[in-house]
Amino acid sequence: MKADGPRIRKRRETSGQGLNRFAKAAGISASHLSRIERGETDPQPEALARIANTFGCDIDELLPETNGDEDGHPDHARSRPDDDQGSRGPHP
Repeated sequence: MKADGPRIRKRRETSGQGLNRFAKAAGISASHLSRIERGETDPQPEALARIANTFGCDIDELLPETNGDEDGHPDHARSRPDDDQGSRGPHP
């Protein structure tokens, strides 16, 4: 499962917890947490769930934000409310 490592690190640091203390609370090794935070490895869903639980948040808050499909490809679909009519109203 893909995780946003820098977001996890920032959230951990903002909470005032050190790497070792947080990893112990989450039930994972400090070295594994460090690799996740640096983006060197993607955690198993169970490990990500433990991290989220330790933060008291949903897993979704620890995932990368994307502006595309689930593979991260840009979504080229138009999303404007006037798609069918264009910016000047209905076409003649």
